[in-house]
Amino acid sequence: MDVDVDHYSVLGLPSGEEGSQLSEKEISKGYRAKALELHPDKRPDDPDAHANFQKLKSSYEILKDEKARKLFDDLLRVKREQVLRRSQQDSKRRKMVSDLEERERAAFAPDSSTKAKHEEERIVRKLREEIERIRAMHANKGAPPASSKGEAASEGKDRKSSGGVGLDKEKVLKVSWEMGGPDYTVERLKELFSVFGEVEDVVTRKKRSALVVMASKDAAVAATRTVCGDLSNPLLVVPLQPVVLADFPSVNKPVEKDLRNDLVGAGYQDFEDSVMKKLQKAAARQKS
Repeated sequence: MDVDVDHYSVLGLPSGEEGSQLSEKEISKGYRAKALELHPDKRPDDPDAHANFQKLKSSYEILKDEKARKLFDDLLRVKREQVLRRSQQDSKRRKMVSDLEERERAAFAPDSSTKAKHEEERIVRKLREEIERIRAMHANKGAPPASSKGEAASEGKDRKSSGGVGLDKEKVLKVSWEMGGPDYTVERLKELFSVFGEVEDVVTRKKRSALVVMASKDAAVAATRTVCGDLSNPLLVVPLQPVVLADFPSVNKPVEKDLRNDLVGAGYQDFEDSVMKKLQKAAARQKS
Protein backbone atom coordinates (compact mmCIF):
# COMPACT_ATOMS: atom_id res chain seq x y z
CA MET A 1 0.00 0.00 0.00
CA ASP A 2 1.75 3.10 -1.25
CA VAL A 3 1.72 6.07 1.14
CA ASP A 4 2.28 8.44 -1.80
CA VAL A 5 -1.14 7.59 -3.29
CA ASP A 6 -3.80 10.29 -2.92
CA HIS A 7 -6.73 8.12 -1.80
CA TYR A 8 -9.23 10.94 -2.25
CA SER A 9 -8.24 11.25 -5.92
CA VAL A 10 -8.51 7.48 -6.38
CA LEU A 11 -12.16 7.70 -5.30
CA GLY A 12 -12.71 10.71 -7.56
CA LEU A 13 -13.12 13.05 -4.58
CA PRO A 14 -11.52 16.48 -3.92
CA SER A 15 -8.27 16.25 -1.99
CA GLY A 16 -6.45 18.50 0.46
CA GLU A 17 -8.33 20.59 3.01
CA GLU A 18 -11.60 20.11 1.11
CA GLY A 19 -11.23 16.33 1.21
CA SER A 20 -10.60 16.31 4.94
CA GLN A 21 -14.03 17.96 5.44
CA LEU A 22 -15.95 15.24 3.58
CA SER A 23 -18.37 13.07 5.57
CA GLU A 24 -18.41 9.27 5.60
CA LYS A 25 -21.57 9.25 3.47
CA GLU A 26 -19.87 11.40 0.81
CA ILE A 27 -16.87 9.08 0.80
CA SER A 28 -19.09 5.98 0.49
CA LYS A 29 -21.07 7.62 -2.31
CA GLY A 30 -17.86 8.46 -4.16
CA TYR A 31 -16.61 4.89 -3.76
CA ARG A 32 -19.82 3.32 -5.14
CA ALA A 33 -19.79 5.60 -8.14
CA LYS A 34 -16.15 4.82 -8.88
CA ALA A 35 -16.67 1.07 -8.27
CA LEU A 36 -19.38 0.94 -10.93
CA GLU A 37 -17.00 2.63 -13.34
CA LEU A 38 -13.92 0.47 -12.60
CA HIS A 39 -15.54 -2.94 -11.98
CA PRO A 40 -13.72 -5.64 -14.00
CA ASP A 41 -17.01 -6.94 -15.44
CA LYS A 42 -17.51 -3.60 -17.17
CA ARG A 43 -13.91 -3.42 -18.44
CA PRO A 44 -13.23 -6.87 -19.96
CA ASP A 45 -10.67 -5.50 -22.41
CA ASP A 46 -8.60 -3.66 -19.75
CA PRO A 47 -5.73 -5.90 -18.44
CA ASP A 48 -5.29 -3.54 -15.45
CA ALA A 49 -8.97 -3.50 -14.52
CA HIS A 50 -8.60 -5.92 -11.61
CA ALA A 51 -5.53 -4.08 -10.17
CA ASN A 52 -7.28 -0.71 -10.45
CA PHE A 53 -10.37 -2.08 -8.72
CA GLN A 54 -8.24 -3.47 -5.85
CA LYS A 55 -6.52 -0.09 -5.52
CA LEU A 56 -9.94 1.55 -5.29
CA LYS A 57 -11.00 -0.82 -2.54
CA SER A 58 -7.76 -0.21 -0.58
CA SER A 59 -8.22 3.56 -0.74
CA TYR A 60 -11.80 3.23 0.42
CA GLU A 61 -10.75 1.04 3.37
CA ILE A 62 -8.22 3.69 4.48
CA LEU A 63 -10.67 6.58 4.23
CA LYS A 64 -13.40 4.57 5.95
CA ASP A 65 -11.14 3.95 8.97
CA GLU A 66 -11.21 7.00 11.26
CA LYS A 67 -7.65 6.65 12.59
CA ALA A 68 -6.09 5.85 9.21
CA ARG A 69 -7.95 8.73 7.56
CA LYS A 70 -6.72 11.19 10.21
CA LEU A 71 -3.12 10.09 9.66
CA PHE A 72 -3.56 10.40 5.91
CA ASP A 73 -5.03 13.92 6.28
CA ASP A 74 -2.02 14.88 8.47
CA LEU A 75 0.33 13.52 5.82
CA LEU A 76 -1.34 15.60 3.11
CA ARG A 77 -1.19 18.68 5.35
CA VAL A 78 2.56 18.25 5.97
CA LYS A 79 3.18 17.85 2.23
CA ARG A 80 1.22 21.02 1.48
CA GLU A 81 3.27 22.94 4.06
CA GLN A 82 6.51 21.64 2.54
CA VAL A 83 5.43 22.78 -0.91
CA LEU A 84 4.54 26.20 0.50
CA ARG A 85 7.92 26.52 2.26
CA ARG A 86 9.79 25.56 -0.89
CA SER A 87 7.85 28.13 -2.84
CA GLN A 88 8.66 30.82 -0.28
CA GLN A 89 12.33 29.81 -0.19
CA ASP A 90 12.50 29.88 -3.98
CA SER A 91 10.96 33.34 -3.94
CA LYS A 92 13.50 34.55 -1.36
CA ARG A 93 16.32 32.92 -3.26
CA ARG A 94 15.26 34.59 -6.50
CA LYS A 95 15.12 37.94 -4.71
CA MET A 96 18.59 37.41 -3.20
CA VAL A 97 20.00 36.49 -6.62
CA SER A 98 18.35 39.56 -8.13
CA ASP A 99 19.76 41.82 -5.40
CA LEU A 100 23.22 40.29 -5.79
CA GLU A 101 23.20 40.80 -9.54
CA GLU A 102 22.09 44.39 -9.03
CA ARG A 103 24.95 45.02 -6.58
CA GLU A 104 27.42 43.45 -8.99
CA ARG A 105 26.20 45.66 -11.82
CA ALA A 106 26.50 48.69 -9.57
CA ALA A 107 29.99 47.63 -8.46
CA PHE A 108 31.25 47.20 -12.03
CA ALA A 109 29.62 50.36 -13.27
CA PRO A 110 32.12 53.11 -14.18
CA ASP A 111 32.59 55.34 -11.14
CA SER A 112 35.42 57.80 -10.61
CA SER A 113 35.51 57.37 -6.83
CA THR A 114 35.55 53.56 -7.13
CA LYS A 115 38.29 53.75 -9.72
CA ALA A 116 40.39 56.00 -7.47
CA LYS A 117 39.89 53.63 -4.54
CA HIS A 118 41.00 50.66 -6.63
CA GLU A 119 44.06 52.59 -7.75
CA GLU A 120 44.89 53.41 -4.12
CA GLU A 121 44.51 49.75 -3.12
CA ARG A 122 46.77 48.70 -6.00
CA ILE A 123 49.49 51.14 -4.96
CA VAL A 124 49.25 50.06 -1.31
CA ARG A 125 49.53 46.41 -2.36
CA LYS A 126 52.61 47.14 -4.50
CA LEU A 127 54.21 49.11 -1.66
CA ARG A 128 53.67 46.25 0.77
CA GLU A 129 55.26 43.86 -1.70
CA GLU A 130 58.30 46.12 -1.95
CA ILE A 131 58.57 46.38 1.84
CA GLU A 132 58.40 42.59 2.14
CA ARG A 133 61.09 42.34 -0.51
CA ILE A 134 63.35 44.67 1.49
CA ARG A 135 62.77 42.67 4.66
CA ALA A 136 63.54 39.42 2.86
CA MET A 137 66.66 40.96 1.30
CA HIS A 138 68.04 42.06 4.67
CA ALA A 139 67.08 38.77 6.30
CA ASN A 140 69.03 36.90 3.63
CA LYS A 141 72.11 39.04 4.32
CA GLY A 142 72.57 37.22 7.63
CA ALA A 143 72.86 33.82 5.90
CA PRO A 144 76.42 32.68 4.91
CA PRO A 145 77.09 33.05 1.18
CA ALA A 146 77.33 29.82 -0.83
CA SER A 147 80.29 30.98 -2.92
CA SER A 148 81.87 34.10 -4.26
CA LYS A 149 80.48 33.38 -7.73
CA GLY A 150 76.97 32.92 -6.38
CA GLU A 151 77.30 36.10 -4.37
CA ALA A 152 78.42 38.02 -7.43
CA ALA A 153 75.53 36.60 -9.45
CA SER A 154 73.01 37.56 -6.76
CA GLU A 155 74.46 41.06 -6.57
CA GLY A 156 74.12 41.33 -10.31
CA LYS A 157 70.49 40.28 -10.06
CA ASP A 158 69.91 42.85 -7.30
CA ARG A 159 71.43 45.55 -9.45
CA LYS A 160 69.19 44.54 -12.35
CA SER A 161 66.08 44.47 -10.23
CA SER A 162 66.89 47.80 -8.59
CA GLY A 163 67.03 49.35 -12.02
CA GLY A 164 63.29 48.67 -12.40
CA VAL A 165 60.46 49.83 -10.23
CA GLY A 166 62.15 48.92 -6.90
CA LEU A 167 62.18 50.89 -3.69
CA ASP A 168 64.23 54.10 -3.78
CA LYS A 169 67.25 53.37 -1.56
CA GLU A 170 67.91 57.09 -1.11
CA LYS A 171 64.84 57.17 1.15
CA VAL A 172 66.10 54.33 3.37
CA LEU A 173 68.14 55.13 6.51
CA LYS A 174 70.37 52.75 8.43
CA VAL A 175 70.03 53.37 12.17
CA SER A 176 72.16 51.82 14.92
CA TRP A 177 72.77 52.30 18.65
CA GLU A 178 74.99 50.89 21.41
CA MET A 179 74.36 47.57 23.10
CA GLY A 180 74.64 48.89 26.67
CA GLY A 181 71.99 51.62 26.48
CA PRO A 182 68.21 51.41 26.32
CA ASP A 183 66.71 49.61 23.34
CA TYR A 184 64.56 51.29 20.67
CA THR A 185 61.27 49.76 19.57
CA VAL A 186 59.61 50.13 16.18
CA GLU A 187 57.03 52.52 17.63
CA ARG A 188 59.74 54.64 19.27
CA LEU A 189 61.73 54.86 16.03
CA LYS A 190 58.62 55.86 14.07
CA GLU A 191 57.91 58.56 16.65
CA LEU A 192 61.47 59.96 16.45
CA PHE A 193 61.73 60.03 12.65
CA SER A 194 58.19 61.28 12.03
CA VAL A 195 59.51 64.71 13.07
CA PHE A 196 61.39 64.87 9.74
CA GLY A 197 58.51 63.60 7.58
CA GLU A 198 56.22 60.64 6.98
CA VAL A 199 57.69 57.25 7.90
CA GLU A 200 56.57 54.44 5.59
CA ASP A 201 58.07 51.51 7.50
CA VAL A 202 60.60 50.48 10.16
CA VAL A 203 62.42 47.15 10.03
CA THR A 204 64.38 46.24 13.16
CA ARG A 205 67.46 44.02 12.99
CA LYS A 206 69.19 41.74 15.48
CA LYS A 207 72.30 43.76 16.45
CA ARG A 208 70.72 46.94 17.78
CA SER A 209 70.06 48.38 14.34
CA ALA A 210 67.12 49.10 12.06
CA LEU A 211 66.13 50.32 8.61
CA VAL A 212 63.81 53.32 8.43
CA VAL A 213 61.96 53.94 5.15
CA MET A 214 61.03 57.61 4.75
CA ALA A 215 58.33 58.83 2.40
CA SER A 216 60.60 61.34 0.63
CA LYS A 217 64.28 61.94 -0.03
CA ASP A 218 64.12 65.35 1.65
CA ALA A 219 62.90 63.75 4.86
CA ALA A 220 65.73 61.19 4.69
CA VAL A 221 68.34 63.94 4.18
CA ALA A 222 66.90 66.00 7.05
CA ALA A 223 67.08 63.02 9.40
CA THR A 224 70.80 62.46 8.70
CA ARG A 225 71.73 66.05 9.63
CA THR A 226 70.62 65.92 13.28
CA VAL A 227 71.21 63.89 16.41
CA CYS A 228 68.28 61.60 17.12
CA GLY A 229 67.22 59.53 20.11
CA ASP A 230 67.90 59.70 23.82
CA LEU A 231 71.07 61.46 24.95
CA SER A 232 72.00 58.45 27.08
CA ASN A 233 72.04 56.28 23.95
CA PRO A 234 71.87 58.41 20.77
CA LEU A 235 71.19 57.00 17.33
CA LEU A 236 73.72 56.81 14.52
CA VAL A 237 71.83 57.60 11.30
CA VAL A 238 73.38 57.11 7.86
CA PRO A 239 71.63 56.78 4.47
CA LEU A 240 71.53 53.37 2.86
CA GLN A 241 72.42 55.17 -0.36
CA PRO A 242 73.43 58.87 -0.30
CA VAL A 243 71.27 61.29 -2.24
CA VAL A 244 72.88 62.22 -5.58
CA LEU A 245 73.04 65.98 -6.06
CA ALA A 246 71.65 67.41 -9.27
CA ASP A 247 74.54 69.86 -9.96
CA PHE A 248 77.82 68.56 -11.43
CA PRO A 249 81.27 69.42 -10.04
CA SER A 250 83.38 71.93 -11.92
CA VAL A 251 86.42 70.89 -13.91
CA ASN A 252 88.96 72.44 -11.55
CA LYS A 253 87.28 71.36 -8.30
CA PRO A 254 87.95 67.71 -7.48
CA VAL A 255 84.94 65.56 -6.74
CA GLU A 256 84.68 64.96 -3.01
CA LYS A 257 84.42 61.32 -2.18
CA ASP A 258 81.64 60.28 0.17
CA LEU A 259 83.47 58.76 3.09
CA ARG A 260 80.48 56.67 4.01
CA ASN A 261 80.86 54.67 0.82
CA ASP A 262 84.27 53.45 2.08
CA LEU A 263 82.94 52.57 5.53
CA VAL A 264 82.47 48.87 5.06
CA GLY A 265 83.43 46.00 7.30
CA ALA A 266 85.71 46.96 10.17
CA GLY A 267 86.06 50.53 8.87
CA TYR A 268 82.34 51.11 9.15
CA GLN A 269 82.35 49.73 12.69
CA ASP A 270 85.23 52.07 13.68
CA PHE A 271 83.31 55.01 12.31
CA GLU A 272 80.22 54.04 14.28
CA ASP A 273 82.27 53.61 17.47
CA SER A 274 83.91 56.99 17.11
CA VAL A 275 80.60 58.77 16.50
CA MET A 276 79.03 57.00 19.46
CA LYS A 277 81.86 58.05 21.77
CA LYS A 278 81.56 61.69 20.69
CA LEU A 279 77.81 61.65 21.25
CA GLN A 280 78.21 60.05 24.71
CA LYS A 281 80.77 62.68 25.72
CA ALA A 282 78.37 65.42 24.59
CA ALA A 283 75.58 63.78 26.61
CA ALA A 284 77.83 63.55 29.72
CA ARG A 285 78.73 67.24 29.43
CA GLN A 286 75.05 68.19 29.23
CA LYS A 287 74.23 66.14 32.38
CA SER A 288 77.10 67.75 34.36
